[in-house]
Amino acid sequence: MIISLLNQKGGVGKTTLAIHIAAALTEKNMRIILIDADPQKSALDWSAARVGEPLFPVVGMPKENLHKEIPRIADGVDHIIIDGPPRVTALARSVIMASDIVLIPVQPSPYDVWGAEEIVNLIKEASTFKEKMKSAFVINRKITNTAIGRDVSEALAQFGIPVLKTHITQRVVFAESAAAGQTVLEIDQNSASSLEIKQLLKEILSLK
Repeated sequence: MIISLLNQKGGVGKTTLAIHIAAALTEKNMRIILIDADPQKSALDWSAARVGEPLFPVVGMPKENLHKEIPRIADGVDHIIIDGPPRVTALARSVIMASDIVLIPVQPSPYDVWGAEEIVNLIKEASTFKEKMKSAFVINRKITNTAIGRDVSEALAQFGIPVLKTHITQRVVFAESAAAGQTVLEIDQNSASSLEIKQLLKEILSLK
């Protein structure tokens, strides 16, 4: 299965989610490749910062024919995670065409809701060619003890794309682990952050 993360708005935590979804799948003894299709190469930078054995391969592939290139590296792999580009471009279209599931990370902010329309339209356009493709919003960087996550879920409902029930809370540990090329799952399996990631993966896999 190929799972991509896309949003034309930067700073939504797209790379963090891609890395942690890949890590959570690796924990299930799945063979994973993370494709960094973002020209900013954040996932590749994360991988380079890591000391010791890699959790999974990270491959840079910001190519507009990415959907045609993937079969070349997919042999023997259970799942591919794609960290997509931050703008709606030909590259974003290629990522969507490669995907079985497209996740749209959004922060609990009206700016993210307003900025979602273009990527939603792109997904709906592609769905005419890929009828079995699934898509969903993921609320990321939610602030604890605020109602804004619920409000954003209601606002996103206008787009006709499901909003996953699992929200990822904003915590410093995500930034701290990224600086060391690690994940929150490695730091503490039973932390609130790790449990949220595991629950998110469970919900993503139920979209199949």
